[in-house]
Amino acid sequence: MGLLNALMGHASEANAEEISAELSPILGEQENVIAAYKLVRDLIVFTTGRIMLIDKQGMTGRKVNYHSVPYRAITQFTVETAGRFDMDSELKIWVSGQDAPIEIELSKNAAQGVQKTLANQIFK
Repeated sequence: MGLLNALMGHASEANAEEISAELSPILGEQENVIAAYKLVRDLIVFTTGRIMLIDKQGMTGRKVNYHSVPYRAITQFTVETAGRFDMDSELKIWVSGQDAPIEIELSKNAAQGVQKTLANQIFK
């Protein structure tokens, strides 16, 4: 199911330690990776201070777009869980100063972990 989710564009949980090692050159000195979700080549990374949406572009993936959203800028979020015939879950994050939410498709199993991670970081 993990390969099928990846091919359909649904994020599934990735190894936070491996992602932390990969991102160590760009993380802040006191910043740690809490959780990470992989979407084929792209990543959603939850750190102690922000969410990073990492978009690897092009055929080789050498060009990378890093979109950082500090938790303090998040005004609300929704997680729509999967149903019986709907196999995917969806995350929407509203950021202050933006009209439209950031939308991310998640795997059925990732929705609960994403929601808990966001809640733990936003409601400190």
